[in-house]
Amino acid sequence: MKQFIKINQNDNVIVALQEIKAGETVVIQASDSQAQADANAQVQTGSGKAHAGSCQMQTGDFNKPGSGGTNTGGTPGMETGAAIAASEDIPAGHKMAVCDIPAGGEIIKYGFCIGIAKEKVQAGQWVHVHNIKTALGDLLEYTYEPVQAALEPKEASFFQGYRRKDGTVGIRNDVWIIPTVGCVNNVAQAIAARANAKLAHGHTIEAIAFTHPYGCSQMGGDQEHTRTILADLIRHPNAGGVLVLGLGCENSNITELKRYIGTYDENRVKFLVCQDCGDEVAEGAALVEELAGYASTFLRSKVNASELIVGMKCGGSDGFSGITANPLVGRFSDLLISKGGTTILTEVPEMFGAETLLMNRCANRELFDQTVHLINDFKQYFKDNHQTIYENPSPGNKKGGISTLEDKSLGCTQKSGRAPVAGVLAYGERVQVPGLNLLSAPGNDLVASTALAASGAHIVLFTTGRGTPFASPVPTVKISSNSALAGKKKNWIDFNAGVLVEDAEFDEIGQKLFDYVLSVASGEKVCSEKAGFHDMAIFKQGVTL
Repeated sequence: MKQFIKINQNDNVIVALQEIKAGETVVIQASDSQAQADANAQVQTGSGKAHAGSCQMQTGDFNKPGSGGTNTGGTPGMETGAAIAASEDIPAGHKMAVCDIPAGGEIIKYGFCIGIAKEKVQAGQWVHVHNIKTALGDLLEYTYEPVQAALEPKEASFFQGYRRKDGTVGIRNDVWIIPTVGCVNNVAQAIAARANAKLAHGHTIEAIAFTHPYGCSQMGGDQEHTRTILADLIRHPNAGGVLVLGLGCENSNITELKRYIGTYDENRVKFLVCQDCGDEVAEGAALVEELAGYASTFLRSKVNASELIVGMKCGGSDGFSGITANPLVGRFSDLLISKGGTTILTEVPEMFGAETLLMNRCANRELFDQTVHLINDFKQYFKDNHQTIYENPSPGNKKGGISTLEDKSLGCTQKSGRAPVAGVLAYGERVQVPGLNLLSAPGNDLVASTALAASGAHIVLFTTGRGTPFASPVPTVKISSNSALAGKKKNWIDFNAGVLVEDAEFDEIGQKLFDYVLSVASGEKVCSEKAGFHDMAIFKQGVTL
């Protein structure tokens, strides 16, 4: 494994792949070759000016002249091949300055400004939250500067999915129990437990209760969002059958919710109002058994990958995330889209600082305007609640080496790959257009992943440098940014992107991830499914009565 990466030739910091001890010498050599050139990124500085460029990854070792990788110039104050001694310990995933940076000077990573030096930083110093601050502003005006982002079509790929009566495709075939209100959460779980006790005997279908605390004591748009998300999940083709479980007196009662569900298959969706029952658990379990019988009539068949919808999310990011896992998911996204498929990128607050990357890839001016609203509306949400827009990164992000929101966002948005933006979705809106879609949702892992599922994602790809065991309503593939995490948490991590800094070929690992996702779509269970984890969370935005 290499000791460090200089991502772009113009960077004035390197990223330590292993801890650099104080006094150790780093030598960055000129070379005609590149270790990697796969991550495309751009960031917006505090002035609002957009920049674009290609991230060029360069690896190197300590005290080994000639092993540094690509450095074709461009870093002010640093001579090619110069030896730089670390003046303090640099943790793995963290940044070290490779030239002197004046107070107020730009810190450059990925080829772009990720913040401003709070004080003079000398070559060899650790660059982190103690000496760097964000350069971002609040609500901004943007200029549409479109870039060519078309992808070359690729040959078709296939998976084994379930074709529903309405023509949609699912990749799972269980029975979902969806409560209309949090008051019946325990009833939903009791129904699932009783039904599963019977279904376990010779049946492959499982009853899954998706609990949540909402559905009543909500007002206005907040209540509308809850109803919309519940309706989206009821219609989701990953469920072979759905039991909608109501209390009877809630705001979002079954009669009201049916208006949001619209037309439905009466054999696939059943309703139960607990206040109208003598024994709601017994009656609910009987309905689940009936739904399981209907679901069992569906069999897997060959489906073109052009019908696959994949959500993309990151959480617990570290200094490796923007180097390994996120660019890898970007490669996956481009590959799926080139085959006619669809990906959805969300967590809007983690686009702040790199939003022009996405805006300038919008297929037309209308989509650009929608993306501007997507960004500025979310910023206004922060301001309306008297919160700091740039209260990010999290403590875990900082511990992993991320210093500013620009640093985090520039890595985060690499999950979008290079495809043009084809659609922009409001929270709870279902995807309609193939290709890359942007979805309005917060960065919270459970809320954002549920939003992706509600918008139609069959699978969520979740990159992480810190690790997490959570699940979502759909299979949630955990992709580690580093091999240490993958080795330690084998019960959490499904795919290791950390090998990308261990001399693995990017094309090879990208194809392996694509093949793995198709296998998950065809029925292979991910770690959280094997553990029996099934989570959902709704975005709470309004008052509670």
